Amino acid sequence: MRKAGKIPAVLYGHGQDSVNLAIDSKQVNKTVQAGQYIVTLSGAVNETAMIKDVQWDAFGTEVLHLDFARVDASEKVEVTLPLTVKGDAPGAVLGGMVVQLMHEIKILCPADKVPESLEVSIDNLELGAVIPASAIPLPASAELAIDANDGVVSCNEPRGAKGQSGDETADGAPAEGAGEEKTE
Repeated sequence: MRKAGKIPAVLYGHGQDSVNLAIDSKQVNKTVQAGQYIVTLSGAVNETAMIKDVQWDAFGTEVLHLDFARVDASEKVEVTLPLTVKGDAPGAVLGGMVVQLMHEIKILCPADKVPESLEVSIDNLELGAVIPASAIPLPASAELAIDANDGVVSCNEPRGAKGQSGDETADGAPAEGAGEEKTE
């Protein structure tokens, strides 16, 4: 089957029998590379389905098998999407380091509204602040499948920054008694 340019797949769900399929490898590669989750199958079956699992070869370059789950276009599905950080954090200008705490976000979303990725702006991220998951703009009718208070991006003062250890004064000179032990 693979030599003929086809990839084996299975379609299941909604209380119906599983169906084994052979999908054109060029179409699969185009769909997977585009980051699509919802596809319309036509041919042996004519249904809307969500890509549930992709099995790759040992090098992660060729798709070996696909699992599809039947979905209704308006039904909510749980998907994990890549999170992109956009903008410039004011805290970074003050010497802070922007740290992306989450690179993927799980959401519940209508199957026909699943985006390729999510984006969060750090244009208001101050030094010492954290952007929560609740600040990520979601598609209409979508909701977070994680705790809304979970941090996704932070701006931290770098470790070892002057004044953090308490052993230096504001001008960088050692503080009186810095590094000395108190003896009695």
